[in-house]
Amino acid sequence: MRSSAPIGRQAMAFILAGGRGSRLLELTDRRAKPAVYFGGKSRIIDFALSNALNSGIRRVGVATQYKAHSLIGHLTRGWNFFRTGSNESFDILPASQRVSESQWYAGTADAVYQNIDIIGDREPKYMVVLAGDHIYKMDYELMLQQHVDSGADVTVGCLQVPRKEASDFGVMHTDPSDNISAFVEKPKHPPGMPGDPHNCLASMGIYVFETKFLFDQLARDAATPNSSRDFGKDIIPFLVKHGKAVAHRFSDSCVRSSNETQAYWRDVGTVDAYWAANIDLTGVVPDLDLFDRDWPIWTDGAVTPPAKFVHDEDGRRGFAVSSLVSGGCIVSGAQLRRSVLFTGVRVNSYCTIENAVILPYVDIGRSSHLKNVVIDRGVKIPEGLVVGEDELADAKRFRRTENGIVLITQQMIDRLGA
Repeated sequence: MRSSAPIGRQAMAFILAGGRGSRLLELTDRRAKPAVYFGGKSRIIDFALSNALNSGIRRVGVATQYKAHSLIGHLTRGWNFFRTGSNESFDILPASQRVSESQWYAGTADAVYQNIDIIGDREPKYMVVLAGDHIYKMDYELMLQQHVDSGADVTVGCLQVPRKEASDFGVMHTDPSDNISAFVEKPKHPPGMPGDPHNCLASMGIYVFETKFLFDQLARDAATPNSSRDFGKDIIPFLVKHGKAVAHRFSDSCVRSSNETQAYWRDVGTVDAYWAANIDLTGVVPDLDLFDRDWPIWTDGAVTPPAKFVHDEDGRRGFAVSSLVSGGCIVSGAQLRRSVLFTGVRVNSYCTIENAVILPYVDIGRSSHLKNVVIDRGVKIPEGLVVGEDELADAKRFRRTENGIVLITQQMIDRLGA
């Protein structure tokens, strides 16, 4: 049960959004992973930001680094509604040599350390440190309450993952009271959970601290030789050994509508995972409910006309089945099935599109047949292109994954005519 005075109003969310996400291949050639589009109109970072806003947190900082122009533009357009006169703030924080001569953030902890002056000006009592590159809905107020009630030095958000997937996470052991007794970052051979050797308890990259205590730990770490300046590699293991680190289970604070039957969390860090998470949204009752009015996913409210479907004759009928079609799209005498169209996509006559994730302002030429594809923003598909029927041809012309998903960029299209 919530207290009468939400702790979130005393907190600041600090979102780490500087990573490239290289496993997304060409999707992150021009943008950081948190800026990658998701779900028809959002960006990946909108989920962490929306969770903070919906949890009652009104002071937010976003640390950017790798190819941040697209991300900064999105944040400036879509997240500029905080009221500075009401103890609210929204700070975009590129690495800017405020603490040291180094230009870049050396690690996740260093990204916070380089901004302690700005954080101090905001005067939060608590810090919620978040990764900006996952898809999930979570009430951080519940995690903050546990942190205060337990007297922890740090509270670490965690979830259960299959052991074979745990090498990409920080893995922890806990006692029956959820005190963390061991923590290792991205182990090659992750240890299983007691009584459940096939699963691990993995860190979500979400941490809660009292601000003063965090500043002391960051200063200590900055003065430690050979530290990698990273929460998972340095700060958290030190506190597990020398302080009180407590685990907070995602199942205790995940947000679910009446249509969601299980806790939803996705790392869309590969092209296959990214495609699958988007296509899952086209289901009748998807695992992630984007229509939940009680926990909206806020984003850039671009001004667009409604989507339009035109032509109604045999062989040239504009329609979509089990698809998400965003504003500004025109489906002109084409057929869509199980596809996600972002803002401003144009699909011309006689096309068939199936299992496609099509980013904003793509123009698909007449008589194209595309299946199992991800198409980057602004690509112009030539007339008559066929993808998804000949795997050898697809792999030669485009980027084809082991699972048969084809990633298409404008540079790849341009090479077809070279």
